[in-house]
Amino acid sequence: MKLVFAGTPEVAVPALDALIASGRHEVAAVVTRPDAPAGRGRRLVASPVAERAEEAGIEVLKPAKPRDPDFLDRLREIAPDCCPVVAYGALLPRVALDVPARGWVNLHFSLLPAWRGAAPVQHALMAGDEITGASTFLIEEGLDSGPVYGTVTETVRPTDTSGDLLTRLAFAGAGLLAATMDGIEDGSLKAVPQPGEGVTLAPKITVEDARVDWTAPALRVDRVVRGCTPAPGAWTTFRGERLKLVQALPLPDRTDLAPGQLAAGKNNVYVGTGSHAVELLWVQAQGKKPMRAADWARGARITEGERLGA
Repeated sequence: MKLVFAGTPEVAVPALDALIASGRHEVAAVVTRPDAPAGRGRRLVASPVAERAEEAGIEVLKPAKPRDPDFLDRLREIAPDCCPVVAYGALLPRVALDVPARGWVNLHFSLLPAWRGAAPVQHALMAGDEITGASTFLIEEGLDSGPVYGTVTETVRPTDTSGDLLTRLAFAGAGLLAATMDGIEDGSLKAVPQPGEGVTLAPKITVEDARVDWTAPALRVDRVVRGCTPAPGAWTTFRGERLKLVQALPLPDRTDLAPGQLAAGKNNVYVGTGSHAVELLWVQAQGKKPMRAADWARGARITEGERLGA
């Protein structure tokens, strides 16, 4: 088939690579978000997908909105059979959905109908899911509600962050998307409607969602820290300033600390929760680089009775 691939961030690059490498289909063009300001100088930088496509000599389309007339005209000129999508980052209007004969097929990082929305991996971790995965489905105008072509499962490991899990799913999902394109092309795959039950939503994680509630059980604190790492970053406050929590470890045997209460030793920093303590392993103070929590505590000269989140 002739394909137009739509995607933007680094997590979409493995899928683009898999389609290029398959040799069975032609990636005629790539659609991605416009260049965005990045770094200290805030200079405009192309998306990771755009950079990879340019390296491969593939035409890159960067519409401000996917309903832009010039973009739609060019898409019709290319006349793709199918448009695979991974984390493109913009809603596709019906006028665009109608262009490819076999539709737009999205790789979504959950086992649909669970965790429909922008942040499926973060929500799966924060909810304590033990198994997650990726799905390919035919895009409709509803939110991740289209019929499913295929799935792949992935075990959630006890120390996984959302970054760890998303990296594994990006590569597992790349193979799934390539196989889905093959199955659509030869007619061996048919999309199956999603069940009406089991639907959960995964909206974008806000900064407030990432704030740690020290009155919650340690297990919940651990899930928030892992689910929000690397973005948007779990956080609390210390002496009125924001403190980012990069890595923490629940300690079931320590129950002597009140919620948010700090206890700093020579090489360890502990915080009380609504159940038992957690050990802070890595933190990032405002305006600083990430550092070991024990080094941060020594520099801060924590006094007895001080709390996080107060």
